[in-house]
Amino acid sequence: MGIVVPIVITLDHGERPSEMHDFVVNVQNRVLSVVRSVLQQNAITADVHPESRLVDIGLSSMGMVELMLKVEAEFDLILPQLEITPENFQSVKTMERMILNQLGCARTPIQPDRMITS
Repeated sequence: MGIVVPIVITLDHGERPSEMHDFVVNVQNRVLSVVRSVLQQNAITADVHPESRLVDIGLSSMGMVELMLKVEAEFDLILPQLEITPENFQSVKTMERMILNQLGCARTPIQPDRMITS
């Protein structure tokens, strides 16, 4: 089926759950926008959903590098080398989890050895 990883969100300084939900939705929308932009630049037309596998849609390894650079620019991040893995760039959802971890929104970082596959 795919990789299923629970994500634990902590609230900072009195943030309400709805504010955190809005933040997570914003991250997902921004990731979707970046993915769609890279697909368009690579002349790939596909209906992208959070669970869509980017390789199955047709994104090449060069497209993945372009995607990584655009994600770093969009979120003003420099991704640690250990985070630049095929698993983290498998789908919008996996990229969203990685970005939330990098932005400090998860209690503990998601490690590949903690992932549950089915």
